[in-house]
Order: sequence, then C-alpha cells, then structure tokens
Amino acid sequence: MADTTSSAPACDVDGTCYCPLTGVIDTLSRKYAMQLVSIIGAHDSLRFAEIEAHLPTASTSTISKRLDEFEEAGLVSRTQYNEIPPRVEYALTDEGDEIRSRLEPLLEWATANS
Repeated sequence: MADTTSSAPACDVDGTCYCPLTGVIDTLSRKYAMQLVSIIGAHDSLRFAEIEAHLPTASTSTISKRLDEFEEAGLVSRTQYNEIPPRVEYALTDEGDEIRSRLEPLLEWATANS
C-alpha cells in the first residue's frame, strides 16, 4: 500500500506553520521547566542548592535533568569554578532570557486567572 502521509508541514487555516514550536514546547512542557527558567532568570546566576531551595517539591534528579536539557538546548550556561569545595553556577543565556521575557505575559495571565 502506498504511503499517504504528507511531507508538507501541518499548518493552521490561515497558512501559519506552527512546526517550529514543537521543539520549544517539548522543552518547556517538561516538569518544572518554566519555573526553572523564571527562577534562574530572576537572578544573575544561581548555584544548584539555591535552585533546589526555590523548588522544594522537585526532586534533585528532575532539576538536574532539566538543567542538562536546558544547557544542551542553549538556554542555560553552566560555569564550574575550580575551588574547594567545587562551585557550579547556572545562568540564562541570551536565548534563555528571551524565552523568560516571553513567558512573563503567560505568568501574568495565570496569576490574574487563578
């Protein structure tokens, strides 16, 4: 039987293609992702324990996994200092900060409608 799937991107009625959102939505829809962007963005940089303190219901492994994903996606930078004890700080990249600023209206809406 012939393949009947279309290779053309699925678009809305007005012709707008929302395909580029797929990766962003996949990243930001994960547990604690949007909260992490907001928390890190509210500070110049944070150490892991400081991030954990802002998300007491999140497990250490979940926070660590999100930070790794964000670093791979170019949203967060990780700086390791050669000190004893070792110190690692996380900060939003320019792209991460842009996402944070675009999430602010959503946060305002959620606050007003909760």
